[in-house]
Order: sequence, then C-alpha cells, then structure tokens
Amino acid sequence: MSKTLVIVESPAKAKSISKFLGSRYTVKASMGHLRDLPKSQLGVDLEHDFEPKYIAIRGRGDLIKELRAAAKGADKVFLASDPDREGEAIAWHLSHLLGLNPGEKNRIEFHEITKVAIQAAIKHPRQIDLARVDAQQARRVLDRLVGYQLSPLLWRKIKKGLSAGRVQSVAVRLVDDREEQIRAFVSEEYWSLIANLQSLGGKFSAKLLKKSGQKVSIYSKAEMEIILKDLAGKDFQVSDVRTKEKKKLPAPPFITSSLQQEAHRKLSFSPKRTMMLAQQLYEGLDLGKEGTVGLITYMRTDSVKIAETAQEEAKEWILSHYGSDYYPPEARQFTNKGRAQEAHEAIRPTLPLRTPDLLKGILSRDQLRLYRLIWERFIASQMSVAVMDTLTVDVLVGDYLFRANASTIRFSGFLAVYEEGKDDEGKDEAETTDEEQNSLTLSVSPGEKLNLVKLEDKQHFTEPPPRFTEASLVRKLEEEGIGRPSTYAPTIETIQTRGYVVKEEKQLLPTELGDIVITLLKEYFPDILNLEFTANLEEKLDLIEEGSTPWKSVVEDYYKPFAVTLAYAEEQIGKVKIEDQVSEEICDLCGRNMVIKMGRYGKFLACPGFPECRNTKPLFEEVGANCPKCSKPLVVRRSKKGRKFYGCSAYPECDFVSWEMPAPDPCPECQQLMVIKSSKRQKKHVCTNPECRYTKVIEEG
Repeated sequence: MSKTLVIVESPAKAKSISKFLGSRYTVKASMGHLRDLPKSQLGVDLEHDFEPKYIAIRGRGDLIKELRAAAKGADKVFLASDPDREGEAIAWHLSHLLGLNPGEKNRIEFHEITKVAIQAAIKHPRQIDLARVDAQQARRVLDRLVGYQLSPLLWRKIKKGLSAGRVQSVAVRLVDDREEQIRAFVSEEYWSLIANLQSLGGKFSAKLLKKSGQKVSIYSKAEMEIILKDLAGKDFQVSDVRTKEKKKLPAPPFITSSLQQEAHRKLSFSPKRTMMLAQQLYEGLDLGKEGTVGLITYMRTDSVKIAETAQEEAKEWILSHYGSDYYPPEARQFTNKGRAQEAHEAIRPTLPLRTPDLLKGILSRDQLRLYRLIWERFIASQMSVAVMDTLTVDVLVGDYLFRANASTIRFSGFLAVYEEGKDDEGKDEAETTDEEQNSLTLSVSPGEKLNLVKLEDKQHFTEPPPRFTEASLVRKLEEEGIGRPSTYAPTIETIQTRGYVVKEEKQLLPTELGDIVITLLKEYFPDILNLEFTANLEEKLDLIEEGSTPWKSVVEDYYKPFAVTLAYAEEQIGKVKIEDQVSEEICDLCGRNMVIKMGRYGKFLACPGFPECRNTKPLFEEVGANCPKCSKPLVVRRSKKGRKFYGCSAYPECDFVSWEMPAPDPCPECQQLMVIKSSKRQKKHVCTNPECRYTKVIEEG
C-alpha cells in the first residue's frame, strides 16, 4: 500500500488534518521555517546579484532528519504550508531540504481546515509557485539589507540594541508625527446654539445652521450674544419638513485588518491577541464528538471573496431564522480593493450553520467571543439592507435657520444580527448628532409656529487629532499601503518591544528614544520613512508575485541609492548622546544619584556607575491616591506583558492592585477608594466598595 506524507506548519494543524485523511497518510509539522538567512552575518551576496545564503535554522536539525526519513519512506510528499507568500516560501525551502523534484506537483493549498477542503486539495496538487516565492525572497532580502546595515549604524551613533526596518520605522514615524501634531495643536474656541422647541405634536431640539443662506460659525461669546439679541422676541416657524428613506448596506466579511480593528473596538483585543486566537480557530479545536475541527477560514487575507457553498449555508440559516424578507434577491458578493489576493477568501466560519451558541462550554471565553464576532459579521454580510426613515425639520427665525434631524429603523435587515463598530476619534463635541434627542413620531407641519422652551448656547474647543490606538494604527498602515495582512500585528508588537513606542490607556505614544531615532532617520534616510515610497515598494512586491517583474531587479533598484545614503550617513552623523535624567534617589551600593532609564516595561532607576555598579530599582510614579488596605501611596506598575496597572508602594508587604486608575478623592459616602472608569461617552468615578458602589459622572475639562 502506497504511503503519502503531508507536511504542514503546526502540530495543531497536523492533528486537525489527520482526522480527514486515511491510514495511508502521515501528517507531520515543520514548525514553520526550517531554513533561513543566517543570524550571524548579512547572508546576502552583494557582489553576486543579491544571492541569498540559506542555512538550516539552529536547533531544527533533528526535525529536519525526521522529515527526511519520513519523506524517504513515502511514495508521495505533499507540502501543505499556509496559503500565502510565507507559506509558499516554507514549501520551497522544504522541497530543497527534502530533495524533492521542483517540477513535481507536490504543493497543496487550502483556506479552511475542513474535510471537503482538505480532500479537494489532495486531489489538485500543483507545482510550487516560484513567483510567489520570489516575492517573499525579495521582501526577506530587502528587510535583511536594511535591518542588518541600518541597525548597526544606530548602535554606533545612538546606543546598542536598536533596530530599524522598512515597515517598523514607518509605523514609528506615524506615531511620532501624530505626537508632533498634538504638541503643535492650538485649541480654538467655538460655540453652538440649540433651540428646545414645543410644537403641537411634541418637544424637539434644533441646531442653528445658517443665517441668510450662509453657514453660521460662532467663535466667541460676544458673537453669540449678538445672535441671541437678534433672536430675542422673534417667532420660530417651521419652514420645511422632509422625510426620506435611507438604505444601509452591511459591511463585508472580515479581512485581517478589519478583524483586528473590530476586535479592538468591541472586545478590547490587541492585534497580537486577535491573531493568536484566530490562529487557534483556524487550525482546529476539539469539539468533542466532531473531533478536532477548523472553525474559520485562513485569517491572513485582504480578500472579501466568499465561496458559493458558504453563501448557500448562510442563506439556509437566514431563511430559517428570519424569513425571506431578511435575505436579498441574490447572494451578495463584495469587491476587493487594490491588489487583494483573488484566490483567497474573506475570514468567515467554515460552517455557517455552526452558530456560536453551539460552541458554548467548548471554546474558551475569548475564543468564543472572537468566533461570535466573525460569525455575526459574515451572516450579516449576506442579509438584506436595513431601511431607515429620516425626518428633517427646518425652522426659520427671521434670517436664521435652525435644523432638527431624526431617524428610526423601519426594517432592521442585517442589523438584526450585527452592526459595525465605529471610532469616535477626533470628533468634536458640537459635531455629535442631535438625532437621538428627537423622535420620528414628531408631528409638525410647514408654517406651524413653535413655542421656544429654551435656548442653549454652549462653548466648545477644537480638539487635537487623537493618538493612535493599535487598531487605528492598523487602519492607517492599511490605508497607506504599508505592509500586508501578515505584518500588521508583528510590526506593532516590535515597535513596542524595541522601546520606540509605549501604550498608555490604549493609546500609542513615542518614547524619547523613538523620537530621536525617527528624527535621525528623517534627516538621513527620508525614503525609508516616506509613506508613498514604502507603499510603492509593496506594489512592486505584488508585481513580482504576478510574475511580471524579476525580484533581483527590484532589490537592486532599492539597494543602490540606499547604499549611497548609508555611506553618507556614516560620515556625517556624529555620536548622539541621550542624556539620562538624574533623580534624587541615592544608589544603595555606591552613593551616586540614580538616573532614569527606559526599558521594555517602562522607566526604571539605574546607577550611572554601570558597569562597576549594576544597581537598579523600579521607578514608581505616584497617582495621588492612597492604598485602601494600608494607606501607603498607590503607584503605577507594569505587568510582565507591559500592561499598566496600579499597586501599593509597600509591595510585597501589601498586595493591593487595581487595573483601573485610582481617583484622587475618596468616596464621599464611605471614604473608600474610587476608581476612574471611562467610555466613549463619559468618564465617571466609581467606589470600589461592593457594598457602596457610589458613582459620580465627571464633566470633561
């Protein structure tokens, strides 16, 4: 009986696939890459057309021997690494290590780990796609050339341990530029005017919009007082009433970037956590009687394409649970943007009929939450549009026009299952809609005179652009064409690990080190930090994958000017000294004043006598509140993963901790500790005493 060896990337995937194949198949895992550029040297031959030097990865020798022995004893070998550039390169490296015939059809590809998909892949093997391999090689070589030549320059000029890269440096630049915009921002005063009115049909609110047909902008209290004087004693009369039907389309199913953004909005997951959980759902989980099953399609994709079988199953579920009104006249497909991988699918459940409720008690809490998000988004994408009724009422007061808006859902359509989250970032207070205050049942008629209940004049101040969150940075990278689905999460993780960016209250801030590095790179390596230049390079990598451009010519076009700039920078840049901030803390060992340094988990105290004296201490930032257990000051701390929390300065004698920021004042009811809880709409102080739970809403500003 002939034997077939199937090689995948992970043991979890191997376990899932084994159950779909018979006893003639052996499934083994390569554990990712087995061959790569050497860590100890550049590994790219600059004298011979950028030829890469690949070696077996240290520590993988036994696994390579095991796979070679398995391949030798098999009649057929299938390489089943992930269906992307990285996976194609892994298959190519495996074929070299195992001595397989490069012209043989031994590459299989699938986008979901289900019996149908695996068996179909086995029946349709193909040759390794060398154009896709070349695209990955070009990226790998370019990243090595930049990283291994630019990083040592930073070591020599700034300090050891720094790194720079094509994508990570652009990501840091985005964060740093945003911080510069915030520092340079000058807030401006402006005012809004709301009229609370009474009609025969009820009360409603209208906002001042125009005067004599021109938009009204109010920038001072004096200007507002002139308008209020103009309005005094004048009649408020309805000039126009308009109703309109508005249709709302569902969002497409998830791609990598939109999944990371929505999981951050709705579940507070970091991109790294989202991708880790998605990997688990894709590779397969034990569902009991069903065995190990892959629950979602491949999670690194920029395509919104959907398989017909999945659409049919979604249709079946929608019709059985909501009826024909909730299903569109024909199955809905979405259009890909740019150079999305047409062969790939969107992220969706492998079996739409497998609802989240069926997986309760089987998946972990976070696995289930992410699966529910993916499932609901996909099902909603196949449902009917939502129909909204909108009402607009124009009110004239002399030359002034006030406008009221209201809307309501006439037919929920896809909203019965899912509504996409929104970012309120950068929205000024006066820009918020007044639709929530008004009812669509409001009955008013043109010409009707209204009673003025109250005029509300409000002062506002323009706000600076918001700092990036991990999710909004992913969105910005995607919008600018920087990186690809597989690079977003590791890029954001890297810039924090390197100490260039820190996360405070979910916002990303550049460190002093990050600011220094970016300032230097902007001056001497503008192309590396140029968004358009980096995006154009990504497009060239896509052209390599399409087979229309040789990969070595792309590398040459990039490297030649880079090498010239590198040599110039080496000559011109002097030693950049980062002055340490001296603290009042005295070193216990040698008596020097300790200095403040930045580490992976934030700032700490270190003796300036290093290396003779290696004394270090944690640097505690007091928060202005005392511990409810021992009355010692509470301080900011960081977990091993870098997450900020608040603990007692007397630790380990006192073990009090809080994930929420302590409020400065104790509870007025019971004198216990209050903490600050924030949402998009408001900030409030909440008592930590479970028997009290006193709450006070805090006015912003």
